Amino acid sequence: MALSGRHQRFLIIEQGAVPTLFNFALNGAIAWALFRSAADVPLWGQSSLGVDLLATGFLLPFLTCLIVSAIVARHVRDGKVPPLSENQLPNTRWFERSPLQRGLALGAAGVVFGALPLVWALHLAQAQPLAVPAFVTFKAVWAAMLALLVTPVIGWWALANASFAQRAEGERRP
Repeated sequence: MALSGRHQRFLIIEQGAVPTLFNFALNGAIAWALFRSAADVPLWGQSSLGVDLLATGFLLPFLTCLIVSAIVARHVRDGKVPPLSENQLPNTRWFERSPLQRGLALGAAGVVFGALPLVWALHLAQAQPLAVPAFVTFKAVWAAMLALLVTPVIGWWALANASFAQRAEGERRP
């Protein structure tokens, strides 16, 4: 099941490195926009580190899945990314689920396995409020790391889904 050079570039660069850098910049900018007028960012409260981490843990994988799935489907349909062959499809059938279902599952996983343990550790360590620049940096790094973990999976499932759909479409045509 060796992947072509194009598929490797797609997964490593386009679904790994680029989204990592993009999410670093985007989430840093969002954090700055939301908290720039605050004196500091506490662990708990309406506008807080804990709430922000939990929201990002869900929203980043969820929204990324919806957006990337649509883009990858278009790229496969337009020939910008070649479809996977039958033997390259993942053994699990998760890729056959809708982008909404995959996004909800990955969002829940982002909260349970990413955000909750981090918030719990910060709570146990009795984390003190962060200065806004420290929070912005923390948030940018956290989002980049989360993107690095989930976006290649999202891209892989989206590529498999688009490949499977294209193959099924070809079989239906006379």
